[in-house]
Amino acid sequence: MSTPTEEPELPAAEPVPRSRWRMQLVWLVPIVAILIGGWLAVKAVMERGEQISISFKTGDGLEAGKTKLKFKDVDIGVVEAVSLTPDHKRVVAKAEVTRDVSDLLVDNTRFWVVRPRISGGTVSGLGTLLSGSYVDVDVGNSPKARRSFVGLEEPPVIASDVPGHEYTLHGTGLGSLDVGTPVFFRRIQVGQVASYQLDPDGHGVTVKVFVNAPYDRFVRTDTRFWHASGVDMSFDSSGLRVETQSIVSIIIGGIAFESPPDSQVETSADTSTRFELYTTRADAMKMHDRIVVKYVVNFADSVRGLTVGAPVDFRGVDIGEVTAIYTRFDPDTRRFSSPVEINLYPERFTSRYQNDGAGGHITDDPRALANYLVEHGFRFQLRTGNLLTGQQYLALDYFPDAPKASIDWSKTPPEMPAIPRTLQSLQESVTRLLAKINNIPFEDIGKDARSTLRTTNAMLGQLNTQVVPKARDTLLSAQSTLDSANAALQPDSSLQQSTEDAMRELTRTAASLRTLADYLAQHPESLVRGKSEDKKP
Repeated sequence: MSTPTEEPELPAAEPVPRSRWRMQLVWLVPIVAILIGGWLAVKAVMERGEQISISFKTGDGLEAGKTKLKFKDVDIGVVEAVSLTPDHKRVVAKAEVTRDVSDLLVDNTRFWVVRPRISGGTVSGLGTLLSGSYVDVDVGNSPKARRSFVGLEEPPVIASDVPGHEYTLHGTGLGSLDVGTPVFFRRIQVGQVASYQLDPDGHGVTVKVFVNAPYDRFVRTDTRFWHASGVDMSFDSSGLRVETQSIVSIIIGGIAFESPPDSQVETSADTSTRFELYTTRADAMKMHDRIVVKYVVNFADSVRGLTVGAPVDFRGVDIGEVTAIYTRFDPDTRRFSSPVEINLYPERFTSRYQNDGAGGHITDDPRALANYLVEHGFRFQLRTGNLLTGQQYLALDYFPDAPKASIDWSKTPPEMPAIPRTLQSLQESVTRLLAKINNIPFEDIGKDARSTLRTTNAMLGQLNTQVVPKARDTLLSAQSTLDSANAALQPDSSLQQSTEDAMRELTRTAASLRTLADYLAQHPESLVRGKSEDKKP
């Protein structure tokens, strides 16, 4: 019988206390996730762009989370929210702009919504029909940062980085101008209209134009701007003239500028220099006179055909223009007249002469010049400038036979003397002639004429009854004599025997004719009255 094997004794287990801070592997995953999440959150905060707000009149084209902000066609942000202002009058778009372009957000940076537009003859934003609207940015140059902006309702015509100069024009009306309307220099488009607005007093408009470089150097301090819209037609002594800048200006209008032909100015105009905007090129190129003297010319005849702006002419030279036309009633004479106000430019009405190589003038005193002209027979007169249209103009000319007159300096403006137009003078002469003709006693003259005719008829009757029968008898006697002479010349006549008798008969006949002729020569009235009988003593 075998003896059981003894098993070895195991050592006694000793308890070991668990560490309180010992980390389990299962917690490693959430810790890493938290770290990554925190890192992402910090990164998101660090990379978060600038928050800006843009105010618009409407929310057309704005959509939260979709509408992009672009600068030079590069995405720089997105619209995050669109809401109304507390007064519900405008729309505010909250947008986030990437941090790397935050330096573009300055005081004069401009924002506008790009959508399809037709303005100033140009079409823009057609690409948004497929891609959708977006907010475009034009970066300013101000050193001052800004985060709240007012968006433009229309895109700016000129970007801030385009070289050139902007000028201010003032005119009486806008015409067919619009934002984007071209600006021409010698029929070359060199700029465009940037903006326009009505003057506060409502008497005109202010237009801002931008002229691109290098053409802006041609805008000088004496440059003239005018409307180049449509077609400018004029009819003068050289014929019909038609001028236009381009087909574009005919359709959408335009502005043109140019310096006067005799300009000696070389200084370029500064930015925002103010110029006058004239209606036509002719108005723009008129001489700008430094001295303007106002007068009134009072006409007793009709001024039909004379308009405001009509020239005052001195032998083909414009020395002024008509500024107003109205009527006046004189209570003393109880007659109407037509006063015409004019502007005279003494600098134009000068008589230059050579005196040791130096030029001169009649006088430097406008009043002395006016008195000089009137004293020497100068008068104003209405004349026809165009026979087709009946347009009148005011002429100043020399009339040596004009009645003496003087200028009434007591009136304001002073009143200059006038002379009736040539046709009216002719009409007055004809009227005076007719008055004299009416004073002729035609009735008495007619009575005398009828009496003379009766006397003449009586004389003719006496001639027929007295003189004619005697003349007939004389002619019959002559005929008888000729017949006798003819018979005597016949071969079988007794001419040879009675020649002496025939000659005596012919002599007596000739003597009778001579006596009759002498009597008629001495008494020609016998042809009318007959032979007078000798009165017995």
